[in-house]
Parts: sequence; structure tokens; C-alpha cells
Amino acid sequence: MNPAEEVDVAEARVIPLRAPDRDASRRRAAPAQVAGEQAATGQEATGRGATGRDTAGPDTTGSTAADRGVTGREAVASEAAGDAGPSREAAGSGREEGLAGLLAFARRRLQGDYRVDEFGFDPDLTDHVLMPPLKPLYEKWFRVEAIGLHNVPAEGGALIVANHSGTLPLDATMTAYAVRAEHPAHRHLRMLGADLVFRTPVLGALARKSGQTLACNPDAERLLRSGELVGVWPEGFKGIGKPFKDRYKLQRFGRGGFVSAALDTGVPIIPCSIVGAEEIYPKIGDLKALARLFGFPYFPVTPFFPLLGPLGVIPLPSKWYIEFGEPIRTDGYGEHASDDPMLVFNLTDQVRETIQQTLYRLLTQRRNVFLG
Repeated sequence: MNPAEEVDVAEARVIPLRAPDRDASRRRAAPAQVAGEQAATGQEATGRGATGRDTAGPDTTGSTAADRGVTGREAVASEAAGDAGPSREAAGSGREEGLAGLLAFARRRLQGDYRVDEFGFDPDLTDHVLMPPLKPLYEKWFRVEAIGLHNVPAEGGALIVANHSGTLPLDATMTAYAVRAEHPAHRHLRMLGADLVFRTPVLGALARKSGQTLACNPDAERLLRSGELVGVWPEGFKGIGKPFKDRYKLQRFGRGGFVSAALDTGVPIIPCSIVGAEEIYPKIGDLKALARLFGFPYFPVTPFFPLLGPLGVIPLPSKWYIEFGEPIRTDGYGEHASDDPMLVFNLTDQVRETIQQTLYRLLTQRRNVFLG
């Protein structure tokens, strides 16, 4: 064994000693004298590193673990506790902030200190009650990547036009969350929905509270003229309820009503392409009798629903991409441009073709449905 080292059997480690021969003899001869000298030079020792050289700066703790006689396991435990301290403090602070926010929200509701617009939109309720449950679905389950958000204006009216799919309209809610959570201006997306949504108990009221309104030109134009960001899914039920074999094949975009609304208000049209929603509920059949019974446009059959009952309603965790394309301007066509059917048709076809080509590009870049 190296004479400059001795083995600490209890801790099973090697401890380097300074000048072992001299210190050993002095400790045997005069323990008290050695202890006094060590106490006198303690301030100098704390300023030196393990090699005996001066460290870069003063020791703010006053002494190292070795100077204090702390064992290796105790030092590691102490450091681990120190690292965990801020994390626990941060978690506690986050809980306190969440509780404070909840109490502030309850106080505003009780005092009536919130605003609801003419369409029934309640921003306070949307931000504090309706949006938070979407966060884990957006970030952890679908792992949505929003692309091209710089194409969405920070202010003023604009019309987002997107493809529709997925059997249930989760693509619309994920798009609204992306704009609210990830856009630098954190804008609300005022979505246009089918009348079935607003005729459904509870769902209709929540849709109004979240800023949705009926998909009709008068409502769309009022929102656009007031500077709102409006979202429309012109495929409607034809897109959301199409069979899985027709995934990512755009259906007809109606008669171009959304283009007319954009032309009348002079706002830009932003094509939006959504990849990933087609795979959450692969529709392999349609029970038309049940659809007629409940007044639905279709009653889907998927590999898991209705076979697994409520468990079949859990969406598959596909990887999502939402890409916002370059705006298509409509403010240079004149005052009565919406009365020109050929112009409306051409712009509708341009928007549809842009979305379709972007879908193809995103699909070619995707290696796996669930991993992206």
C-alpha cells in the first residue's frame, strides 16, 4: 500500500493524507499541540483545494465536507437534499399560485367581474376552466407541433381555413389551443360550428362560452369586422365522418361561403393543414340506424368502439402537426368581389389545393403515425 494513503475500513474508501510521517509522529507525541496548530491554520486550510493549491475563490460555505468530518455517504445525501430543496420550493410555489388563481377566478365570478360578448363568449371562463384540461392532451398525448404561427397576424381580423377529420372534432379544439397557447399574441380562435353543436344540451352552451358561433356568413362577417381571428372547417361532417380509407383526401369545400365572408371584410385567408387527427378514431363502419335514431350525421364504428364501450372513446395517441400557411390576401379585389362566382370558386379552389398539397408534404415527412 502507498505510504501516503491509509484505508478507512468503515467507509471503504481511500483518504489522502498530507505529510503522513510528520503528522503521525506529532499526533503521537502531542495530540493537543497538533490540534491547536490545526485550529490556528483552519482559515488557511479552508481556502485550499484537495491538492493543496489555492482555489479560485473563497469558500462560501466556510468548510468542505471533509473539513467537517462528514463521510462520503453523508455528503452525497446532503447535496441531494440541497438539490431537492429548490424543486420542492418551486412545486409548493406553483401550487400556491394555482390556488391563488383559482380563488381569484371564484371571486370574479361571484362579483360578476367578467365580460361576455354578444355571441356569449366568456374569455375568463375559457382561459381558466375550458382551456387547462386541453393542455395535457395537446402536449403529452398528441404532442402537437404547431408550424408557421408567424403567418397568423397578431391583431386584426383573419380567417383560418383548415381540413377536418377524426370522427370527433378534436382537431378544431387543438387548433384553438395552439393559437391561444403558442402564438406570441395568445389570441383566441373564434370557431364556426354546425348547428348540431348548438342544439346539443350542455355542449351548445359550452361552445358559446368558448367563443364558437354558428357557421353562417352574417356571424362570420361580424366577427371579422370586429378584428377577431375566426376559424372554419368547410368540409363539415363530410370531412370529419369520412371512412378511414379516405384519410387525408379533402372533401368538397361547400359553396365557398367562407371566401365570400373574407372578400366582404377584406381579411386574409390562412390555410391550415392538420396531420394526425385522422388516426385518433379510425372509422371502419357506420351504424346508420343508430345515427337516425339519435339525430347524428353518422354513428361511427372503430376498432375499439362500440366494442369496448367507454374505453373505445379514448383517442389513439397519434403524433400531430398543425401547419399555418402563408396568408392569401383578399383586400385587393374591390367592394363587390364576393358577387363574382368565378372569383369565389377560384379562391376556394386555391385554398383547398394549398391545404391538400401541404398535407401530402407533411405525410411524406412523417415516418410513423405515433412517433412522427
